Amino acid sequence: MLRLNRYMSSWSVLRSTIRGNNISNHIPNTTCRSSAPSHLCARQRAFYSQNTPKTSKPSSSASIKLRTRLVVTLLFGGGIIGTWWYAHQEKEKRIQMQRLEQLRKVALGQGDFNLLDHTGQRRTKRDFLGHWVLLYFGFTHCPDICPDELEKLTSVVHILDKDPSLPSVQPLFITVDPERDDVSAMARYVKDFHPRLVGLTGSAEEVKQAGRDFRVYASNGPKDEDGDYIVDHSIVIYLVNPDGLFIDYYNRMKNDTQIAESIRNHMKTFVRLFPD
Repeated sequence: MLRLNRYMSSWSVLRSTIRGNNISNHIPNTTCRSSAPSHLCARQRAFYSQNTPKTSKPSSSASIKLRTRLVVTLLFGGGIIGTWWYAHQEKEKRIQMQRLEQLRKVALGQGDFNLLDHTGQRRTKRDFLGHWVLLYFGFTHCPDICPDELEKLTSVVHILDKDPSLPSVQPLFITVDPERDDVSAMARYVKDFHPRLVGLTGSAEEVKQAGRDFRVYASNGPKDEDGDYIVDHSIVIYLVNPDGLFIDYYNRMKNDTQIAESIRNHMKTFVRLFPD
């Protein structure tokens, strides 16, 4: 009977403890009353400690999987970009080669010239092979257009000279008025422009042949009372590549910055057709 009373007392303690808990929130109060036996308190703590949910920690394997996916994505994307860039470069080379082949068929500027420079030395086109050449046809008595175009040509060369990664450009000036533009007249004229500018002149037939190769139009106007006259001619700056082929031209609408940028692009995509 005494043992039964003891168990009944223990059950009353346990029941009152459970009623005192916030069951709706499932947050147990594991504090035993002072009157409860110690072995019941121990069982109560063990029971609630086993049934209390534990906070889960982030899995390290999930983090590893995420990093792996990122690496795979980056590698895959890099491969696609690399393949596109290679295909783009190959396409640009093919276009460049096709254009050069077309220029060869046109035969513009492929002929040779044999002229005197402003120092009196005989010069031919072969002397400038292996160099980029900016060429302008004009005359020393031109009142404004020729000086303006040669100033622009000089500015283009200065712009390109500032980039050490680019090859130097050789500026040339060929007269279309050999009657007045002899060696001494060319020497006086070219010194007002770029120090590398070479002036070229010759006989009427030699000058005409040089202009014919570049399809340059030139016609002397009527003479005035003093025997002076204006030469009507093409106003074009020609770009010749190191193979000696005409590759581009620039009219008066192009400024020095635009021309320099165009030449820079030609240099970067240039492929020799006639390697040394």
